[in-house]
Amino acid sequence: MAAKEQAKKGRAKRVAADERKIQKAVEATEARSPAREEDQPPPQTGARPYPVPPLPTKHLKKPGREADLTLKPMWDAPFYKGSEKLKDKVALITGADSGIGRSVAVLFAREGCDVAIAYLDEEADAKVTKAAVEKEGRKAILIPGDVSDPDYAEAAVTATIEKLGGLDILVNNAAFQEHAGAIEDLTFEHFDRTLKTNLYGYFNMAKAAAPHLKAGSAIINTGSVTGLEGSKALLDYSMTKGGIHAFTRSLAGSLIKKGVRVNAVAPGPVWTPLNPTDKTGEDLQQFGADTPMGRPAQPEEIAPAFVFLASPQTSSYITGEILPIIGGY
Repeated sequence: MAAKEQAKKGRAKRVAADERKIQKAVEATEARSPAREEDQPPPQTGARPYPVPPLPTKHLKKPGREADLTLKPMWDAPFYKGSEKLKDKVALITGADSGIGRSVAVLFAREGCDVAIAYLDEEADAKVTKAAVEKEGRKAILIPGDVSDPDYAEAAVTATIEKLGGLDILVNNAAFQEHAGAIEDLTFEHFDRTLKTNLYGYFNMAKAAAPHLKAGSAIINTGSVTGLEGSKALLDYSMTKGGIHAFTRSLAGSLIKKGVRVNAVAPGPVWTPLNPTDKTGEDLQQFGADTPMGRPAQPEEIAPAFVFLASPQTSSYITGEILPIIGGY
């Protein structure tokens, strides 16, 4: 018995010695390579380099015009090659004047789709999107107005069908975002505007579009990482994005019998006019720095996901899904 106990103690000492040996080796390696992970530049993983923090701190007035940004969002995806995934389809995209919406419009056109560009009042930006769609050889129309108005939603769908010959894809992308430090600072007017644009707007557009969609059609909603994780400074916005995710899954179940798929893309931080209208100073300068990628996405990095979910060639068995694109976990 004593021998067994002695053997156990001997084994324990050898393990402890092994642990110290491993510890010593790691410390020696760190001493030779003192650079910390946080000191390394953000990785570049795309087809071309993307901007990293510190970013320009120019603050924009709402609703935010892309033309006013010092650092222009990268939306044209020059390395993306179309392959007729959306040939001869028609899409209606809200918030298509700039940012993610503009990039989605361009890639849809590159895949053979005509596009109705819905936007609030950013006329100059919307014209840039229209010209970019037409450069791809497809038709584009401009439909300004407020998505929170049910009459506008009906009019937008009608105009799309009358001028472009039908409706196959609805992209709900228009959004309002403004931070508040605490729930006490979140006014009822502020809360109401966020819900009306982000929830009522999606409902209005989907309700107006649904009767005209047929088997093979798709609805794609823009959600957000804030709808998955929450955000203490964006209580109302996060609430709407979580609601959009639930709306997506519920509407998917409702429309699948018609052969209409409904999905959502949930981006993390993306460099679009939305955030420079909300953030200022260091918050804007370091926008996206806390992601594993160490930077915000550019619109052209998000838009291909919308093509994937819109095309029956690539996602025919996908509905009710929330696709996060958040720069890592």
